[in-house]
Amino acid sequence: MLLIPAIDLKDGKCVRLRQGRMEDETVFSDDPLAMAQRWVDAGAVRLHLIDLNGAFVGKPMNADVIHRIAEAFPDVPIQVGGGIRDEDTVQLYLDAGVQYVIIGTKAVSAPHFINDLCMEFPGHIIVGLDAKDGKVAIDGWSKLSHHDVIDMARHFERDGVNAIIYTDISRDGMMQGVNVEATAKLASEISIPVIASGGISKLDDIRALQDVEDEGIIGTIIGRALYEGTIDLAEAQRLVDG
Repeated sequence: MLLIPAIDLKDGKCVRLRQGRMEDETVFSDDPLAMAQRWVDAGAVRLHLIDLNGAFVGKPMNADVIHRIAEAFPDVPIQVGGGIRDEDTVQLYLDAGVQYVIIGTKAVSAPHFINDLCMEFPGHIIVGLDAKDGKVAIDGWSKLSHHDVIDMARHFERDGVNAIIYTDISRDGMMQGVNVEATAKLASEISIPVIASGGISKLDDIRALQDVEDEGIIGTIIGRALYEGTIDLAEAQRLVDG
């Protein structure tokens, strides 16, 4: 199972939000590149970078930082999300060495966009589905749509996306444990891989995901738990390697 450290970028700094609220942030580092180095040194085999400013304004705002991280770690696959709303932005990130781009709100609001991207950039498109009570949330989690998360995932599977990142937004940043049941149910309903996100707080959460990884869960994104020290990445990596 892939353990994927999250580096959330706001105003050039590495932060964590609680439940997606821009005003409820904790700054963990003024140097995201050094933070990336820390996770790579601890054994990270993939990095998850989110441009928070970009997500809220709809265009890249921390691209220079992301480019520097991609350049510094050419052998570590990087997945990037936040403010990716057109094909030119996807191309710029891939040209910079990013392996995967994550489409969130626009995947839901303009589903044909994903079909177009998958044809132009096969193997590089991931869709992030943020959900609460089985319904997809959009616009930085400020709205719940009427879309069923499993129906949407099946739609994107047909389009040819590489994977689905599934976040239970009621748990993200709250250190309450991942929603294993909902994640496993989604993974069992589609054949493309699912990456769990939201709420990982201790090694037992990773063990719980390992118990259901045969459903199609290939990894999990870990955020606040790493920054607050409730999970040691090197120790967690040994757990999944063993």
